[in-house]
Amino acid sequence: MDRKKLGKILIYLILVIFAANFVANELYWYYTIWYFDMIMHFIGGFWIGLLFFYIFPEKYSSKNVVALVALFVFMIGVGWEVFEVLVSNTFAKNPFNILDTSSDLVFDLTGGLSATFYFFKKLCLREKIG
Repeated sequence: MDRKKLGKILIYLILVIFAANFVANELYWYYTIWYFDMIMHFIGGFWIGLLFFYIFPEKYSSKNVVALVALFVFMIGVGWEVFEVLVSNTFAKNPFNILDTSSDLVFDLTGGLSATFYFFKKLCLREKIG
């Protein structure tokens, strides 16, 4: 998959994420649809996984690429969870929820690993055709 096509996919996907988040906040979907947060973390993890291949194009030939993507997604996910906890404690006065945080990280990683498989499926398909 070439960088230009991957860049377009990343832009379209982040626009979908922003739009879904905006609508979800306006319609209170994070509170009324119990699994909506899981969907958003999966899609966000997928986006971060694809971003890895965009930022580090030489790394996808590495034998450890799955571990590298997982580590990259995990680091971004932990950073996001720290941000979420700080904002939640400061503004909403919600207590820390380890189950929610763990679930969010699992869905981040699942999305990131799905992005890895998607990337290699598209790459292998292109090599067979091209």
